[in-house]
Amino acid sequence: MFYGIALAAGLLAGAVVGYWMRQQAGIRSANSIEQKIKQRLDESEAQAREILKKADDKAGAVLEDVRKEEKERKGTIERTEDRLLKKEELLEREMTDIRSRSEDLKNAVERNEKEKAETQALKASVSDELARIGKLTPAEAKQRLIDEVKDQNKIEIVDLMQKLEREKRDEVEKKSLEIITTAIQRYSRSHISDITTTSLTLPSEDLKGKIIGREGRNIRTLERLTGAEFIIDETPDTILISSFDPVRREVARLTLEKLIKDGRIQPAKIEEKVIESQEEIDKRTQQIGEEAVYEVGVLNLPREIVHLLGRLYFRTSYGQSVLTHSIEVSHIAGMIAEELGINVEVAKKGALLHDIGKAIDHEVSGNHVELGMKILKKYGVDDKVIQAMQSHHEDYPFASPEAFVVATADIISAARPGARRGTMEQYVKRLQDLEKVASAFSGVKMSYAVSAGRELRIFVVPEKIDDFGALQLAKDIAGKIEAEMKYPGDIKVTVIREVRAVEYAR
Repeated sequence: MFYGIALAAGLLAGAVVGYWMRQQAGIRSANSIEQKIKQRLDESEAQAREILKKADDKAGAVLEDVRKEEKERKGTIERTEDRLLKKEELLEREMTDIRSRSEDLKNAVERNEKEKAETQALKASVSDELARIGKLTPAEAKQRLIDEVKDQNKIEIVDLMQKLEREKRDEVEKKSLEIITTAIQRYSRSHISDITTTSLTLPSEDLKGKIIGREGRNIRTLERLTGAEFIIDETPDTILISSFDPVRREVARLTLEKLIKDGRIQPAKIEEKVIESQEEIDKRTQQIGEEAVYEVGVLNLPREIVHLLGRLYFRTSYGQSVLTHSIEVSHIAGMIAEELGINVEVAKKGALLHDIGKAIDHEVSGNHVELGMKILKKYGVDDKVIQAMQSHHEDYPFASPEAFVVATADIISAARPGARRGTMEQYVKRLQDLEKVASAFSGVKMSYAVSAGRELRIFVVPEKIDDFGALQLAKDIAGKIEAEMKYPGDIKVTVIREVRAVEYAR
């Protein structure tokens, strides 16, 4: 009996202990799950805070970009409004002039009609009187009177006609001379013949060493990328930039100024600054074209035409800036057209655009007159303007009075003493011909005539020309120069083949 009770008590105690242990295990499991859930919630909240922070940063950047864009758009709108105001003022002046001329023309027509009516009345009166006296019809009386006057005054009539013709010719020549002289007196512009060198002053003499670089690598890179020659001599704090092409000289000058300001002069930085300078020159070209158009007062020209006008600033003809010459021709043509009473706008536009083909004649084959006509037709310029500019070298017949005016203004501008220099043009043409000879060969990337035409540097595409091919190319180019060109002394032909291997470690 006692053993039974003890066994029952033991079983009961074991059951209680087992139940308690299971309870403790369940509590620990529940606590573990709760901790995991809380950990995941904390991680989710952290991720959410990170996403919100990134979203705030992105929203701030987008807002800043929008503000910058709005500021730029506002500046563009303000500049456009200024241009429109200037155009409106010019149009208002032209409309006032047109109204004044229209009133004068109307008055002249009325006077002419009045005089014509009086003449007709007088003729009718004379005819009636002759018919009454001679009992002739008006036609018979008129013919008899003409025959009698002819027979009696034949010699006097011939002399009178010759005298009138001489007086008329003298009067026309006198009037023409007066118009041309007045136009020249009203417009006077100074002329500065273009030179082939630019002097740049350095902040310190130490910069010459940096510009040359180790073993001359910096100056070689500058000359290769700009096509200009950098002359560094004993002149203190001065570097001379030499090139017959004004664009190359300006790019070289801007590049060197940017490098000096930056302080880091090395091949990679040189390439970067050359690209920046070329982009800056392109923007300045558009600005120069717009200034020329506003100065002359010619409206509604396409943007592409205005850009080509800006390129003429860097183009010379006999040492004279082609853009300066075109502006002068436009002013003179406008004055002459105004004196003659013909279309002033057509004359000024034709004169301003008469040499537009010279902006691309070194890139495309053909003379500048034909290239200019193609350009103007491409961008929809009025045919009257094309007819006015196409005859300034008498390659095409004069199709309108404005064409005579443009040709006359062109001659006046070009013939002005000191405006042009022939020797400069011949020198530049010889250098351009040298570069064209080299560029005609396959595999040539760039060619530059330097040292006043005594050296021709050719940069080739390394994938197309190997080392032995470079030697043969130099020999072929030298042979072609000897066969096709006339020149004093020797010309050094240098072929440069550069290979670069570039890889990135990521």
